[in-house]
Amino acid sequence: MSDKIRVLIVDDASFMVRALTDILKSDSGIEVVGSANNGQEALKQIKQLKPDVVTLDVDMPIMDGISAVRHIMINEPVPIVMLSSLFDHGEITFEALRLGVVDFLPKPSGAISRDIHEQSHKIIERVKIAASERIENVRRVKLNKVDARDHLSERYGYRDLDHVITMGTTLGGPNTVIRLMSQLSPQLPAAVVVIQEIAPNILPAFVNEFGKYTLWKVEAGTDGKILEPGCCYICSYSEPMTIQINQSQESVLRLNPDAVKPLDALFSSASQAFEQNTIGVLLTGVGVEGERGFHEIKTRAGTTIAQNTDTCVYPNLTQCAIESGVVDMVGDVTELSMQIEKAIGSSAL
Repeated sequence: MSDKIRVLIVDDASFMVRALTDILKSDSGIEVVGSANNGQEALKQIKQLKPDVVTLDVDMPIMDGISAVRHIMINEPVPIVMLSSLFDHGEITFEALRLGVVDFLPKPSGAISRDIHEQSHKIIERVKIAASERIENVRRVKLNKVDARDHLSERYGYRDLDHVITMGTTLGGPNTVIRLMSQLSPQLPAAVVVIQEIAPNILPAFVNEFGKYTLWKVEAGTDGKILEPGCCYICSYSEPMTIQINQSQESVLRLNPDAVKPLDALFSSASQAFEQNTIGVLLTGVGVEGERGFHEIKTRAGTTIAQNTDTCVYPNLTQCAIESGVVDMVGDVTELSMQIEKAIGSSAL
């Protein structure tokens, strides 16, 4: 019996199917077991072929990629890596990640992408990581759009910036971030800074759409951005940010391209800027980091919180931190917002 990762390619462009097949077959650990040219056909192929991973386009006839994700996750759950030229459509990237896809990768040059081979390493890497996903822990986030005009005091009312809530995650994490931010009170005297795995060119459209579903103001984390209470700053793992105090004694985001471990760098810098008023939150993800940053937070009497590994789609990040003894509280996804609010309430006493 083969130990290779079995992949189904779903794309209506024949040249893209051939390109992806060549890329994936170049790795001896991957086997392409079939292809489909729309979501409806993909559902049939998944049922018949039982692939370990599906690569999925968005813009297809009969049944598009987003509709296919909904059906797949209900009827034939399997890890999905989306690959599409529609990365600048915020509603599409946000919806895909809300539904629980592993990652959303842009096609480099749109629908006639002939330079897709430049992304071959990343595509292979994502497929391999997707194959180890705990698909039983993937949950779509149920949300309703928020009309900010009905909640002006919650979104724009004055409050002090007393605390910073730092969240770290990698692959599989955006879905959890969406869920957590939809549950967290926007009236906390705090700003939220998130580092997650998301392509920088997808980020602006993603945060624009994200802001329609939460009372928090959601912005892309950019160099020099001054932190404001009630605002959530989403940063890309590949363009990591840290927190510094400027000459005006304001807390600002600073690009840190040299960070070897972006999550550690964020947690450590936050603890230096906010000391005991730092909340560190480690979520599901691939990799081994966060432990050193959590240690820095605890050294300055801040609070560290980790997602329960039993609920993670990838337990690596939280498991290492918990086993190292640098985590104050452990909670399921539904408990994290309450734990954050409790930590802020306790520090104010």
